Amino acid sequence: MAGTAVMTREEGASVVAVMAAMALVVLDAGLVNVALPVIARALPAAPAHAILAVSVYQTALVIGLLPSAHIAERLGYKRVFLAGLGVFSAASILCGFAPTLELLVLARALQGLGGAGVMALGIALLRFALGSERMGRAIGWNALNVALCSAAGPIVGALILALAPWPWLFFAKLPLIAVALAASLALPPVPPDRGTIDYMGIVLHAAVAGLFLGAAGLATAGSGWAILPACLSAGFALVLIHREQMRDAPLWPIDLLAQRAFRISIIASVCCFVAQSVGVLALPFYLQLGLGYGPVGAGLVMTCWPLTVAVTSSVASLLAERFGSARLCVVGGVMLSAGLLLTALWPVAGSIVPLAMGASMSGLGFGLFQVPNNRTMLLSAPPERSGAAGGMQGSARLAGQTVGALVTGLLLAGAPAAVAPRIGLALGAIFAIAAALVSAAEISPPARASADGSNGNVSMGEIG
Repeated sequence: MAGTAVMTREEGASVVAVMAAMALVVLDAGLVNVALPVIARALPAAPAHAILAVSVYQTALVIGLLPSAHIAERLGYKRVFLAGLGVFSAASILCGFAPTLELLVLARALQGLGGAGVMALGIALLRFALGSERMGRAIGWNALNVALCSAAGPIVGALILALAPWPWLFFAKLPLIAVALAASLALPPVPPDRGTIDYMGIVLHAAVAGLFLGAAGLATAGSGWAILPACLSAGFALVLIHREQMRDAPLWPIDLLAQRAFRISIIASVCCFVAQSVGVLALPFYLQLGLGYGPVGAGLVMTCWPLTVAVTSSVASLLAERFGSARLCVVGGVMLSAGLLLTALWPVAGSIVPLAMGASMSGLGFGLFQVPNNRTMLLSAPPERSGAAGGMQGSARLAGQTVGALVTGLLLAGAPAAVAPRIGLALGAIFAIAAALVSAAEISPPARASADGSNGNVSMGEIG
């Protein structure tokens, strides 16, 4: 079977390149998050200003994902991936040498733009390196990689800070950067379509994404001015959609969203990431403010989430091949919802075990949902639009996380600290059920399941 064939040296190097590059991008967020107080004291800067080192990185990622995929289709996937990895690597060194917060923020913005190229194109390149028949396994490997790096980021960051000054958060990644750059030379060349780059579309996309994130930040702070950037973002989005409808391979993948399987998986992904974001943000507040646990107890509970995601991701692809992606997404969404509800409603009386069980169940459900859903999303796109599918996958994730952060911030600002996190966890459970219901719409009876070879549409119930 092709799915179990031994990989060639080039295929193995391609997997190493993508996994190492993805690890760099994911680790970076966890490393810097835990170091913000140290960075604020060292530069020096106000803690509120130091948060810019995180928010500008996320903003640049959101802005850069779809343009990276768009440019890659014109210039070549490998070329843009290598450029993104190179920019990320150079910016990491600049971060370590930054003498002021302003220069650190600028370098972090460059990191985000480089990381966008890696995130948008990594899995797409593996599709060309390994073939579509092994994509499910590759997506599972990537999910395991991301989950482990998410769990390890804060721990590794704390260890580095215990032994060295904060710039080593960036310098310590140099060996991994060297591995990623060297292995990337084996990535397969993908011929570009030689179309023109839509520079105006990129500008409009940046305006939509930037204004949307600005509105979310203002709304979280309780400012009524949030309505202005929100309306402007919506206006620019309408203009961009009108322009994109006239293009064969649009920057915003409207052509892919016209396909039912792709559209359903995007909607479900956004709902699931809202639930995940609310859960991982609200649970620490509930543990520390509502129940009085210290950082150690809260950390132990929170670690259960990414660890169970990592364990589940390693087998989710195999389960999807046997039972169907849509069915596994439904099971995962229901389990994520149950875990969040258990955490929100369980009457805790001195024991932290029920909360750890809720976090573990949430991670289990998230892992069961995300791997098959991403598999559907990427395989329902034709190979020549794999970059656009990867960019849309990352955009859906970041959009869901932004909405989840907004919901959590509004709750913490408008409700008592002991109650708001529990409400947030319950709302997260509702979004998780919504993700399961959306996925359930794509379960096809076995007798009727078929792939439409004329347009590349693939039912979620059929993949696997």
